[in-house]
Amino acid sequence: MVGFIALAYNVPFNYFVGLPKVALVSLIMLVGFAGLYYLSRVKRLFTSSIIGLGILGNIFFAIVYFLNSGIDGPTLILFALFFYLLCSTAPKKQQWWWLLLNIVTVSGVCITQFYFPTLVPTTYPTLASRFTDNISAYLVVVVAMFFSLKYIRQNYEMEKKSALNKALDIELKNIQLEILNGEKNKLFSIVAHDLRSPLASIQSYLELLTAYPLTEQEKKEIELKLLSLTKNTSNMMANLLSWSKSQLEGVRVNIQPIDLLKTLRDMLKVEMSIAQEKQISLTYHITENMYVLADANMLLLVIRNLVSNAIKFTPAGGNIQVMAAINDKCRITIVDSGTGIAETDQKHVFSLKAKSTFGTNNEKGVGLGLILCKEFTELQNGTISFSSAPGKGTSFMVSVPVFNKNATTSSQQGELSDLA
Repeated sequence: MVGFIALAYNVPFNYFVGLPKVALVSLIMLVGFAGLYYLSRVKRLFTSSIIGLGILGNIFFAIVYFLNSGIDGPTLILFALFFYLLCSTAPKKQQWWWLLLNIVTVSGVCITQFYFPTLVPTTYPTLASRFTDNISAYLVVVVAMFFSLKYIRQNYEMEKKSALNKALDIELKNIQLEILNGEKNKLFSIVAHDLRSPLASIQSYLELLTAYPLTEQEKKEIELKLLSLTKNTSNMMANLLSWSKSQLEGVRVNIQPIDLLKTLRDMLKVEMSIAQEKQISLTYHITENMYVLADANMLLLVIRNLVSNAIKFTPAGGNIQVMAAINDKCRITIVDSGTGIAETDQKHVFSLKAKSTFGTNNEKGVGLGLILCKEFTELQNGTISFSSAPGKGTSFMVSVPVFNKNATTSSQQGELSDLA
């Protein structure tokens, strides 16, 4: 493009300074440049167009050299400009060949003029026209080099900035991966440690049952402890498997209208019997025909984890309430009168930094339950929060979108489609 513009300027200029032959050759070269540009940009024949440009350019300037006063004219400086522009665009492996061709061509025309000076006529009618032509050529060269260098520099800065951004992105991702790997290593070390403890207890209780004569009351107590340990270990494994699957395979969410009471009722009855064994009062207040937009399995896992945690950290004689109310969203609240969460631990409740703690009956967990609750609630377009006072209890609030089964408008149907 720079060469094209320079030639477009030189055609009328050479004509008006009394060099019609040079103007004609420049016009032919201009058409040739246009054709090569078309091959490069439209037909994508870049290598062929560069080779054509190199050959055509050297021929053109060799002819101009003999038409425009040879070494006394501006052709040598234009030869240098053309070589600069050619090497700026030519592939790296071609550049040495273009350098060799340029030196051979320039040396050839200069030696020819030296031995056959009559082949190069003086074309300037006046000294003023010669000065004008040389000064004009100098200006063309300087301006062409300025804009081409500016363009190259601009592209270099853009590429440099892009490379720096990519390097920063890679560095950031590496840091994030290191943090994630560290958290996972910590998690699995906790899991390995915390699973050994209940399994060792189960083994000890089974050895007691088989190795020693026990009264019926002692057997019943051991059986209840075995049941509690087995349930706790099973919950730990279920949470671990759910979290591992979500990390490795991703999670598929099936959001649809569900009846909240029907979805949670059976699970709540099971949790009520577990709470009863620990002498805890567990009640729920969820009205019928309360419909929400959620994934039934995910919502069940979230509420079961929260209720199990409430049982785990509530001492005998305590109480737990599960309530649901609808405003702009459905808000499910689990309130307990348990030990609460220490203020120093509250900011880490939903992260792997949370400490796994013992419940009031030495129940043990790996700290994954609340991470799953947050992750699965957000996947259902919901929110989860909590408030806790150490020694007084904890309240967890889960909000999910409401579905009005009586609504028949297209907007309600469209909203459901978007969520699904």
